Amino acid sequence: MTESLELKSCFPPVFTSQTRVLILGSLPGDASLQAGQYYAHPRNQFWRLLQAILKQPLCQLDYHDRLQVLQQHKVGLWDVIASAQRQGSLDTAIRQQQNNDLKAWLSRLPALRVVAFNGATAAKAATQLRDLPLTCLTLPSSSPAHTLAFERKLLAWQQLMAYL
Repeated sequence: MTESLELKSCFPPVFTSQTRVLILGSLPGDASLQAGQYYAHPRNQFWRLLQAILKQPLCQLDYHDRLQVLQQHKVGLWDVIASAQRQGSLDTAIRQQQNNDLKAWLSRLPALRVVAFNGATAAKAATQLRDLPLTCLTLPSSSPAHTLAFERKLLAWQQLMAYL
């Protein structure tokens, strides 16, 4: 069955050497892949969550400007999974995954203070980070498939403020 699944790949990482907070998702969903943008699904709450934390009007900005604001606030983005076969967008449908070499990339982030996983799937997939002396937070997924109320998600995501 896995032969018929579409191979999907992550986007390039978004960070600078000044990045303090690195948010790692699992693998972009179909809406994001079609748009060529992180968290492009209109019901994904990622940009609303970061807007509330950074106190910046991210939802009103175009994508390029959103990324610039994140970088100004020393926030980086990437995904744990480099590529995988998956039908649709759900993490539970991920098969044959190949992970990014996170350890190698983290060496390019001397100011890094915390890695935050956008959901449990990303956290579970990041096995290579388990032996590093690094603060890691598993946050509730911003995905619309994770039905936790926005206010409850925001309460957990506000932990990032301590690292900015």
